[in-house]
Amino acid sequence: MSENLSLVLRGGTIIDGSGKERFCGDVGIKDNLIASIAASGELSAAEEIDCNGLIVAPGFIDTHSHSDLKVLNDPSLFMKVRQGITLEVFGQDGISVAPVKESDKTQSEKQLAGLLGTLGRHWPWQTVDEYLNSLTTAKPGVDCSYLVPHGALRLWVMGMEDRDSTTAERAAMAELLEQGMREGAFGMSTGLIYPPCCYSNTEELIDLSRTLAKLDGRLVVHIRSESDYLIEGIQEMLDIAKASGVHVHISHFKAAGKENWSQVDEVLKRIEAAQASGLKITADQYPYIAGSTMMGAILPPWAHAGGVAGTLERLANAKDREKMREQILSTERAEWDNFWKWSGPEGIIISDIPSGNNQDLLGLNVADAAKLRDKEPIEFAFDLLLEEKMGVSMISFSQSEEVVQKIWQLPYVNACTDGLLGSRPHPRAFGTYPKILGRYTRDLGILNLEQAIYKLSYLAAENLGLTGYGLIKENYFANLVAFNADTVIDQATFSDPRQYPIGIEHVIVQGVAVIKNNQEQNKFPGQVTRKQLGGKN
Repeated sequence: MSENLSLVLRGGTIIDGSGKERFCGDVGIKDNLIASIAASGELSAAEEIDCNGLIVAPGFIDTHSHSDLKVLNDPSLFMKVRQGITLEVFGQDGISVAPVKESDKTQSEKQLAGLLGTLGRHWPWQTVDEYLNSLTTAKPGVDCSYLVPHGALRLWVMGMEDRDSTTAERAAMAELLEQGMREGAFGMSTGLIYPPCCYSNTEELIDLSRTLAKLDGRLVVHIRSESDYLIEGIQEMLDIAKASGVHVHISHFKAAGKENWSQVDEVLKRIEAAQASGLKITADQYPYIAGSTMMGAILPPWAHAGGVAGTLERLANAKDREKMREQILSTERAEWDNFWKWSGPEGIIISDIPSGNNQDLLGLNVADAAKLRDKEPIEFAFDLLLEEKMGVSMISFSQSEEVVQKIWQLPYVNACTDGLLGSRPHPRAFGTYPKILGRYTRDLGILNLEQAIYKLSYLAAENLGLTGYGLIKENYFANLVAFNADTVIDQATFSDPRQYPIGIEHVIVQGVAVIKNNQEQNKFPGQVTRKQLGGKN
């Protein structure tokens, strides 16, 4: 078989992604598939990579990515590849780029600027299929997959209206969802703090989830509350799973706000009971105590009705601003996820302003930025959102390291970056996976290396329904990473986030070395993986 191989990774310590113990050997690749696994020295090929002293593992999978537009302008995605990530899942939080009507593109571009950045040119797609074709044309450096965004379905069918959907509207959304899955999406995402997803009720989600369950798709969800109503937010997902039979995957599982950290134990009991009853509940997580999203998320949900134009009108209206101010500054239990209450202006950092204006504010917390502009913090935040037409990203500190580590040890939780890729991003965009391998695994020993790699690879593939990924096994895709377990570590920090990690020596995507000896190879072999409703991607 050796003479037919295109590439051999020779003499590494193989951790195959299954959780089984490591062993030494060669991995042989033919074209884009793993063709052979043998004892060290038994395989040969025209191209060989010496992996002596390195761990050879399946390529890592980022189950919550925000590279949807970035990949079209920067197909290399080196901030991800350098971490050992070889596959990303786009279309997150219920708000992404397809499907989209031609007439709604301007509205969507404005809404998404703080989350995904901007493309800088007209979106040449409307359907999921057309967007995935655009990804293929871009020749990405990693494999890409997609979820149908719930908000895109709502926008297509009923605009940005703040009301319950009708039976007919839910049926139209379900039809559009099924179309997106038949075009290759792996399920549906929703973000129940973001408009228009936040305007939906549980009944709507159950109806759409029945379509997902029929097609073996995932419901990937940013729950309605990660803070004061965390228990209720999780319970809604358990109720949806029970009523529809859908596999629910909870995005960036966390407890936000010090007063809410103690809710985690009750949440875990409920999830474990649901799993014991046969429900499919999984989750992902990033290893940081701060999150990152659009700064517009500080506003209460009603302020977003009617889309960006409606929000800007309210920010310009003194009476509406005073109502927002009262609700945001309230210390009462919030009916919505109140970022200001969790973090305060000192704990919210301005991370990106895509317009290119106000660049002196990047990296400052809102309290300091407000002083710079000689304004009171909440009024400064309103003014900045108004001036930038909502195009601002933020980082917010709200979590407990103890809770983060507890969640990471759960057997159903895989890793993700949830990385926004703006001017001054959250360090998770550059450092998540090396931080898990270096600090959490080697230094703290939270899990052993076999367990950690299982979570970064095969568990992630299983949780999102990605077949052919996540294992070093014959006939699986040849997505692999080789790293030095003694030195691997993240270098990205909140003050200097755009730093690549160390210790990731080789990264293979679809059988091609995109990183070799820690050097970028200027090769972009990534593929768009589409769900095949017959079973295989």
